[in-house]
Order: sequence, then C-alpha cells, then structure tokens
Amino acid sequence: MANLKLKTGDKVVVIAGKDKGKEGKIIAVDKKNNRVLVEGVNMVSKHTKPNAQNQQGGIIKKENFIHASNVMYLHNGKATRLGAMIKDGKKVRVAKKTGEVID
Repeated sequence: MANLKLKTGDKVVVIAGKDKGKEGKIIAVDKKNNRVLVEGVNMVSKHTKPNAQNQQGGIIKKENFIHASNVMYLHNGKATRLGAMIKDGKKVRVAKKTGEVID
C-alpha cells in the first residue's frame, strides 16, 4: 500500500479520467484502497427506493471514489506533488514545486 499524503479538506485537481481538469475538495479518504472522494467529481446515478427520509425515491446523483493517483494537490492554484520533511520534531507535508510547508 502506497503512502497517501492527501487528507480530507485538501483542494485537488483531477489529472486523469473522464473528469480531467476538474477541481474540488476532498470529502473522504479511503487509505486501505488508496482512493479519495472529491466534491463534484466522478458523479454516478444511484436509484433509491422511497423511505422515511426520502418519500419520493428515484434517481439521485452522488460522488464516487476516484483513485488517489488520478488527483494532484493544488497549492496556490497550481498542481504539485507532495513530499514530507521533519520540522521542529514533527513530520510535515511540503509542496515539491515551491518547497513551502503545507501544514
């Protein structure tokens, strides 16, 4: 399993697939399967039965997971790879393009 450097809340751009070029925020991360859920990306139609919360039922659109290798972190509006370094005894993420510490 690869070391996944993306976190929930990160802004990313899709670099491959049907939604190439779209930007969004990460909603969820599945580290086990190396996948991320991005707002407005990889939309699928889900057929739902009527129930207590949704009396109407029908077809709803929702996001589906996309492989982490198909997204890239957005730093100052530009896509960049992420690295890691030890700073003040803590491991922090670093933007490879600029060398700036992210968090």
